[in-house]
Amino acid sequence: MSGWFWWLLIGIVMIVGGVAALLNPFAATVTAEQIAAWFFIFGGILQIIAVFQGEGWGAKIWALVLAVVFLWLGISLLANPLAGILSLTLVAAIMFLASGLAKVFFSFSVRGTGYFWPVLLSGAISVILALMVFSNFPQSAAVLLGILLAVELLSSGVTLISYAFFVKGGGTDGTARAA
Repeated sequence: MSGWFWWLLIGIVMIVGGVAALLNPFAATVTAEQIAAWFFIFGGILQIIAVFQGEGWGAKIWALVLAVVFLWLGISLLANPLAGILSLTLVAAIMFLASGLAKVFFSFSVRGTGYFWPVLLSGAISVILALMVFSNFPQSAAVLLGILLAVELLSSGVTLISYAFFVKGGGTDGTARAA
């Protein structure tokens, strides 16, 4: 099988996962929370390794502090998944709001260009999403992370399928070819 087929297969699997996440957003939310927990634990382990790699006490102390924080976050999320879902949803809403406001303010610095309306619209959408999450919190926590996971899987799946057909049609697959 050629390289394009693997990209196509991975894209299809991601789309199937995205559809499954949309069909059961609560299960996808719990899954997203658990994945985040394991990433924090993995990050904490890497930070412990960094303690021994760092030069100077400042770097070692900073790596150790980050290791403790990452491990604490990961273990807390694993031990209390529902509290983790609430916390991660609140963080997502705050990020939507901060990102949206930043984009709205930035849009005015590009007023008069073709970028103004797309940036302003993107910012407004982010602010509206944040307000929707905040207005229905904590109920929104039950599905928000799952829906975000579904959208990401669907989007990435479509991208990978498009890339597969690009490669199949004679585009590059990112590897060097002999001349």
